[in-house]
Amino acid sequence: MQKFYNRQIELSELRNVTENIKKTHGQLSVVVGKRRVGKTRLLREAFFNENNKLKKLYFFISRKSEIMLVKEFSQLINDELGAKFFNPESLRDIFEFLLDYSKTNPITLIVDEFQDIQRVNESLFSDIQNLWDQYKHGSMMHLVCCGSMYNMMTKLFKDKDEPLMNRDDRFFHIQALKPSYIKEVMDDLNIFSSSKLLEWWCLSGGIPKYLELLSHSIDHKSVFDYVISDSSPFIKEGTHRLVEDFGSEHQQYFDILNAISNGKTTRSEITNYLGIGVDVHLERLEHNFNVITKAKPISSKPQARDARFIIEDPFLNFWFKFIHSNNSAVEMNNYEYIRAHIERDFSTFSGIQLEGLFKAILSESKRFNKIGGYWNSKGKDEIDIVAINDLEKTVLIGEVKRNHSKYNENKLIQKAQSLISKMNLHKYTIIYRGFSLDNLEDVMLEFKLLN
Repeated sequence: MQKFYNRQIELSELRNVTENIKKTHGQLSVVVGKRRVGKTRLLREAFFNENNKLKKLYFFISRKSEIMLVKEFSQLINDELGAKFFNPESLRDIFEFLLDYSKTNPITLIVDEFQDIQRVNESLFSDIQNLWDQYKHGSMMHLVCCGSMYNMMTKLFKDKDEPLMNRDDRFFHIQALKPSYIKEVMDDLNIFSSSKLLEWWCLSGGIPKYLELLSHSIDHKSVFDYVISDSSPFIKEGTHRLVEDFGSEHQQYFDILNAISNGKTTRSEITNYLGIGVDVHLERLEHNFNVITKAKPISSKPQARDARFIIEDPFLNFWFKFIHSNNSAVEMNNYEYIRAHIERDFSTFSGIQLEGLFKAILSESKRFNKIGGYWNSKGKDEIDIVAINDLEKTVLIGEVKRNHSKYNENKLIQKAQSLISKMNLHKYTIIYRGFSLDNLEDVMLEFKLLN
């Protein structure tokens, strides 16, 4: 998947900042998005192309000591800028040299996994703030701080107690590709169908790296013959993506995520399933690592405690459900067993994920200001999709089934009455819909996601 999909607005803005840096002087851009979402590819397209002759440096904050990073970055400066300078003793020395250098030489400096500076030398955040305040107006540096942990990066640049608060000039949140772009990828490969779109949604969630990997599966009889095999990069992907962030407690986090992927979605269900307290770990999974989120009825008040925990990323849901839970089979290279598990249960699993795909389609349409689901205080009268447009006073209430023949509108209307009453929607125009694989492409056309 060499073609660069979407991101044109971000691409244009980032390039414009660098191209105009002589006029504007120091500019700081923050680029945030989960791992594999395509941040590095975006930055490469923006700055490291044959048309861009301006000087640029790329620093990756890897899990090394500060002195090793200083040696690595010093060598990069020497190689890329031809600038031999004093022997720096700290990362602060390096940032100060480059800011001073940028007073006469325009430069773009990208610092990737910026939040991991905390692991190397937390005081460096204050050093960068002081240096930036000192040099910004006289420098010609476009400083790009890129990170994979949204909450941590947001805290660093928006929290009133952080030294870098409001130092950013622009903040880009790079998200997974929307359903229309997943379809575009599949159309380019000439493999699109509604059922395949659902498979690719479950296996990628629109993450460009996963879509690129899935493009290698098109010569296989089934996508799962490629995904579940000895040479598949998907087998270890969940471990590679999460274990470094989770650190020494990764097993506890993995157990919780495995429980959620197997339908234990409330705090009490997870606690009972694992037999241990999980409050602290759930808090970190949500707020530090951005792996889970709380799903609440669309009618809930902010402080309501009727939340269900969900793994927001469809791929991680799939990985924990079918790969991590079959770890013994993985260790034995018994991929036939895992594929048999998928053949037995994927229809049910993907039926649940289909709900998320339709919500993503409705969200991409930009027609609604609220999209969620509903269940009452007893967990009953569950409604898959509630999409509200408060300006036009309309509500779309939908039920999602793999097969449209199983949709029963009368039952949906009956369940919706408590929602309508609770949210006082009596003056809204109510639209009842059944969503399924059978009408998925029609729905995308209806909401103008396809030409």
